[in-house]
Amino acid sequence: MNCLLCTEPSVKLFLEVDDKIYWKCGHCLFIFLDFKFRLSSLEEKSRYQEHNNDIHNPDYRLFLSKLFEPLRAKLGARSRGLDFGCGPGPALAEMFKEEGYQMDIYDPFFFKDDVIFSKKYDFITCTEAIEHFFEPAKELKRLDSILVKEGFLGLMTTFLTDEKDFGQWYYRKDPTHVAFYQPKTFEAIASMMDWSYEIPTRDVVIFKK
Repeated sequence: MNCLLCTEPSVKLFLEVDDKIYWKCGHCLFIFLDFKFRLSSLEEKSRYQEHNNDIHNPDYRLFLSKLFEPLRAKLGARSRGLDFGCGPGPALAEMFKEEGYQMDIYDPFFFKDDVIFSKKYDFITCTEAIEHFFEPAKELKRLDSILVKEGFLGLMTTFLTDEKDFGQWYYRKDPTHVAFYQPKTFEAIASMMDWSYEIPTRDVVIFKK
């Protein structure tokens, strides 16, 4: 089996737990849920509608600031951004708008406007979304295609830091989470996409094209 992220033919069975099967790539250390255990689109959307991501919630804004602050420090005053996979409450886009940045939003369930794929962006944010990607390689290439040269892609997801605890890990138990990334996985992504990258704080990675 080829890896869904780096496409290398180095995938092996990683773990069977809670009547589910997980696979791991030996090259990039990406771990993913077997296809047959994925939720349907309707089931996914129903779960996302349960999230309480109010754009005015100060605790949620503080959570998003882990990406907002280090990314904003890299941006020019007229930078144009996209919040990709923003969910029903695009709080991060609102935070950037409040600082004077032009922002578009996109979400396959709540704000599906494919016009974004005909535009170019100076920066793209993707918070708590890449763990839901069924086809991460395809999605990263789509984002690369709309990111300007020397533009930034900021991702936030909970990193897997100890494989031994994967079976009991709370993040794995969310039925919408199908893709799991270790710090080394982001090194492989940078190499694959010919980007540079940094990890400014826990669970945040910023790529530069």
